[in-house]
Amino acid sequence: MDASPTFVLIPGAGGSAFYWHRLVEELHRRGRGVIAVDLPAADDSAGLAEYTDAVVAAIGDRSRIVLVAQSLAGFTGPLVCERVPVELLVLLNAMVPTPGEAPGDWWENIGQAQAAAQLAEREGRSSGDGFDPAVEFFHDVPPEVTAAVFAQPEPVQAGTPFEKPWPLERWPDAPTRFLQGRDDRFFPLEFQRRVVRERLGIPVDEMPGGHLVALSRPRELADRLEAYLS
Repeated sequence: MDASPTFVLIPGAGGSAFYWHRLVEELHRRGRGVIAVDLPAADDSAGLAEYTDAVVAAIGDRSRIVLVAQSLAGFTGPLVCERVPVELLVLLNAMVPTPGEAPGDWWENIGQAQAAAQLAEREGRSSGDGFDPAVEFFHDVPPEVTAAVFAQPEPVQAGTPFEKPWPLERWPDAPTRFLQGRDDRFFPLEFQRRVVRERLGIPVDEMPGGHLVALSRPRELADRLEAYLS
């Protein structure tokens, strides 16, 4: 069995492990075991159960798992915790579900659109032109990293995981930390503080960076993950 923790990284919508490539390199430099999971996001037959299966299969018989769940993976991470022993679950700029809530209903239930629009107004940005990844996601990602991401095949996200209710009756027993980029335009910091307080009753830990902190600030993110281990 493994003597040191293994970081298991679950991506958000689109399911691409490439999202984590800068953090993987940073953690490897520190001698950490890392698994970045590819999810079957393009498969119309795959929902949260199949996403959970993919993560559990990637973990295999490893022990001392630190599970890091980004964005939409906030729905999958707790399901993994019900299947395998997890030393720590880190929710990163994540969606926080409640029992019986479908991911497709989360947005309206929690008021995400209003929160993002209010932040855009405060920052002097237009919120009426539709979703623009360059503005919402990549505003703090270095240009060369953005170019590398856009050189990859465009991730496809099927709608299937958004349809069925989240199946757990309560949050799993795994120790849980919530880490939020204070510059996130998609899930604004104050919005996340409210959601996490209401749904988990734990504090939100802050760090610099937007929604894609693993791309924009991998070193700082690795520092925070390392600090959780101590």
